[in-house]
Amino acid sequence: MHRLALCVWLAAMTVLTSAALAFDNGQYDHVPPDIRAWFKSVIAPNGVPCCDISDGHRTDYDVRGGTYWVPIEGQWMEVPERAVIRDQGNPVGQAVVWYVHHRGAIIISCFVPADAV
Repeated sequence: MHRLALCVWLAAMTVLTSAALAFDNGQYDHVPPDIRAWFKSVIAPNGVPCCDISDGHRTDYDVRGGTYWVPIEGQWMEVPERAVIRDQGNPVGQAVVWYVHHRGAIIISCFVPADAV
């Protein structure tokens, strides 16, 4: 039960921190409506929305031992399985990772591989 409470708390903090840091100052005006709608609709396997276009980062990725890895701010990080989304498609043609900074750590909340269907 304690682990479930911790997971719920972490998901809530991730959403709150993402909402506080999300910022669209017009740099996404050129994004087609269907792509914008996809970014807004992506939901993590735990049911938490990944947030918005300003929170998602197009990225390269690697697969090591069956696990996804992404470069974030100059370092390769392992994508936790709880963040991998395989069933919501990917219309951008590149992998997308959503992450936040929390207490000095980078928390990956969502990841969609380039070939997600």
